[in-house]
Amino acid sequence: INESTQTNEFKGATKETLTIETPHSRECKGAGLLSPVSKSMLERLSKFEVEDAENVASHDTKIKKIVRSIVSSFAFGIFGVFLVLLDVTLLLADLIFNDSKLYIPLVYRSISLAIALFFLMDVLLRVFVEGRQRYFSDLLNVLDTAIIVTPLLVDVVYIFFDIKFLRNIPRWIHLVRLVRLIILIRIFHLIHQKRQLEKLMRRLVSENKRRYTRDGFDLDLTYVTERIIAMSFPSSGRQSFYRNPIEEVVRFLDKKHPNHYRVYNLCSERAYDPKYFHNRVSRIMIDDHNVPTLHEMVVFTKEVNEWMAQDPANIVAIHCKGGKGRTGTMICAFLIASEIFLTAEESLYYFGERRTDKTNSSKFQGVETPSQNRYVGYFAQVKHLYNWNLPPRRILFIKRFIIYSIRGGVCDLKVQIVMEKKVVFSSTSLGNCSILHDIETDRVLIDVFNGPPLYDDVKVQFFSSNLPKYYDNCPFFFWFNTSFIQSNRLYLPRNELDNPHKQKTWKIYPPQFAVEVLFCEK
Repeated sequence: INESTQTNEFKGATKETLTIETPHSRECKGAGLLSPVSKSMLERLSKFEVEDAENVASHDTKIKKIVRSIVSSFAFGIFGVFLVLLDVTLLLADLIFNDSKLYIPLVYRSISLAIALFFLMDVLLRVFVEGRQRYFSDLLNVLDTAIIVTPLLVDVVYIFFDIKFLRNIPRWIHLVRLVRLIILIRIFHLIHQKRQLEKLMRRLVSENKRRYTRDGFDLDLTYVTERIIAMSFPSSGRQSFYRNPIEEVVRFLDKKHPNHYRVYNLCSERAYDPKYFHNRVSRIMIDDHNVPTLHEMVVFTKEVNEWMAQDPANIVAIHCKGGKGRTGTMICAFLIASEIFLTAEESLYYFGERRTDKTNSSKFQGVETPSQNRYVGYFAQVKHLYNWNLPPRRILFIKRFIIYSIRGGVCDLKVQIVMEKKVVFSSTSLGNCSILHDIETDRVLIDVFNGPPLYDDVKVQFFSSNLPKYYDNCPFFFWFNTSFIQSNRLYLPRNELDNPHKQKTWKIYPPQFAVEVLFCEK
């Protein structure tokens, strides 16, 4: 591809390495996973960090960070909307129920003044946080400030100055046009507050994923490299209230990369009209919290490589629902395919560092699902051992599952095997397996009788009414590819099983919890 400078920079990345704890191992707290991270990768991250620091002003004082967290909070936004509604309601109520020809009552004016002062304080705090030039570069912010200041001046005049010549003019005559204008102004202000609330909701949903907040944009979107974008789902309708509005994503891509972008939708559960993106959309059907097939990873990386090679200006924007798990899996595969990184550990670490905004929280926003990590590792072997081609197909049969240190859920434990999006085995069928709970060794043995031949990508799910369900509507599951099974055995400890890898489940799954699968070839 036409990223020779990047490729050359990262070839031989394993020659001089630093041992750094990966975000996934930090989350697992002592899982023992260490990742070799090249110095050149650290330099690349440092380059991005400098750019991001210029954008978010990481040199902010502690006071500014506190103020930023207050004005950006969901509660602060909701309170602002409430005050606008209260202000309009009081104004309308006074017009309808107050027959006095005198001035607008002092009580209302006092409340209105207090509300106006709150919004003036809101503007001043935002100017303090964002900087005067950046805040007032948005025309809507300028209009909103004018809307706040105008009623504030009117309230001050009515409360603190006695305008005698207005006393003899009927109240409805001299106020009706002004009031209509004020109502329209305050309704506009309410719309602007709704806009601010939408931003807050999107930030709340995206958590501490790195966002693009330059040039009038505020999107859950990250440049992983100069030519690879990770983002959350471009939404419309009600979902656009808390996710990336598709119109804004289109505006961003058309402005930044006109006629040079291709979008990849990795969601099996939702879609949109490809015409939004000028029909440059490819869709790969991957279930949430699951993995692509190895074949899909190979096809995707070769397709992206070909697109990149057509023009140095070409870029790809890749998304799933949150722009993290499925998106990260595919991006990490391409980072390996293009030899920007040589190992799965490096690419996974790099993606997590780029997608996580540590100025807001230390929560890891990279690829954390064990099966997704496993498949990035598979792809690294595909690239380096099989010359970017699929490995020879291997057909296996499962003889036995061994589950170690499972607490409860044994009496009705069920196992289900999925291949090519079809259930090929379920222990609910009579006579196809036996389940034995060995209390002395603290193991559950599931012997499979006449199991189906398994090949390529295989998913195993476990069910029990006595165990809580998490991702994929089951207690725990995992994916594997038969071509990478060694010695007819697969052993997965707790941190390599989907769902038990999360710390919130550890009260149910102890450190010794593991699943072992024994295979045979017939």
